[in-house]
Amino acid sequence: MNKLRRKVYMTAGFNTVSMGSGRKEFHPKKPRPGLEDYIKEAGKGTLGKIGGAKNVDEGVIGNFMAARFNNQGNLAALIPAIDQGLQWKPCTRVEGACCSGALALMAGIKSVLAETAEVVLAVGVEVQNTVKAVYGADILSTAGWRKERKAGHAHFFPGKFSDRAGAYYAKHGKDKTRRAMARWYRNAVENARLCPTAQEHQNTQKDLEAAGMTEPDAKSFVEHLSVYDCSKVSDGASAIAIMSEEGLRRAGIAKPDSVEVVGFGQVEADLTVPPGDLARLETTARAVEAALGSAGIKAADIGTVETHDCFTIAGVMATEAIGLAKAGEGPDFVLAGETSRTGSVPFNTTGGLVGWGHPTGATGVHQAVTIWEQLTGKAGPAQIKLSPERPYGLSINMGGDDKTVVAIVYRRGA
Repeated sequence: MNKLRRKVYMTAGFNTVSMGSGRKEFHPKKPRPGLEDYIKEAGKGTLGKIGGAKNVDEGVIGNFMAARFNNQGNLAALIPAIDQGLQWKPCTRVEGACCSGALALMAGIKSVLAETAEVVLAVGVEVQNTVKAVYGADILSTAGWRKERKAGHAHFFPGKFSDRAGAYYAKHGKDKTRRAMARWYRNAVENARLCPTAQEHQNTQKDLEAAGMTEPDAKSFVEHLSVYDCSKVSDGASAIAIMSEEGLRRAGIAKPDSVEVVGFGQVEADLTVPPGDLARLETTARAVEAALGSAGIKAADIGTVETHDCFTIAGVMATEAIGLAKAGEGPDFVLAGETSRTGSVPFNTTGGLVGWGHPTGATGVHQAVTIWEQLTGKAGPAQIKLSPERPYGLSINMGGDDKTVVAIVYRRGA
């Protein structure tokens, strides 16, 4: 991929609360915000930081399954509901399973690169707590190949990543891998405790690693994962503004208050073909390789990562897909503390999918918001200290079983 032909920035990120079990205010039988409420809250949060809707040229929204979770389609037409100033402006809805949020970012990036927009409002949203978990699992299974569903596990995607965990155990050893997955859970919750919008912010478990080591029960769930290895059902939205240099000037935003997109990789694998190696995230590796190549940097230059840890095993395997650890050495990298908030490459500093939550269509946008916060020093209690030798951030958003992947490289605007 060639270098970007035009500078592209992101700024003014905003996250709603990631709502679901774990939040004290959540109750499955009490009224909660709806799809449009989350869209409005996130959108208004970003508009308030960029001088209002008058500065926006275009809108894009990422969402996976509102048509089934909320009986609502045509989400592009909900963008003008955020603010009357967005009425009559071009808006688009994009979908790519759990990668829908990052695809919304890519749509905005490409509009700025194409010079058809100077400012794009990108929103990601999902409201999933509208159905019982077992029905939700069936809806989410459509992120995979439909012909596998009938023969698949009742908990379809936990089953898929349980299979990946089992394959990884067989290839690289179980004991160390399970301990690394438990450490991943601990890091996720400890980071979420520092982020007020995180679903696990109020988690008070004392021994997180012991919980993470809970032995999986194949009779009640899946063979190789426990519930602590899984991201939770979540409701929420995130928004961020994607801008050109002209857009920053229009909104009165200084470059150091933004992050520049310096590279990206967008990769698709054949949904109908099973992964060749369950112990490797090949599509993720290809997306990251493209992103790093586009940015002209190496994995060693990355200072912080937001990766798609829908399950703890996916987080551990991502360290290898990025190139930070060799095949089979991801568990060592995690257990050495390298992915913790004080490690060489802090991962998922507000909790990631396991800790912050996974409102599927919002996740990719939430990742960008977290990178923007960290690189510009706006992360509050969750702020990490970045090394001048590692000034770049990386986000990885995955759809399906490593089928649709977007990786984006960022650095602070200057």
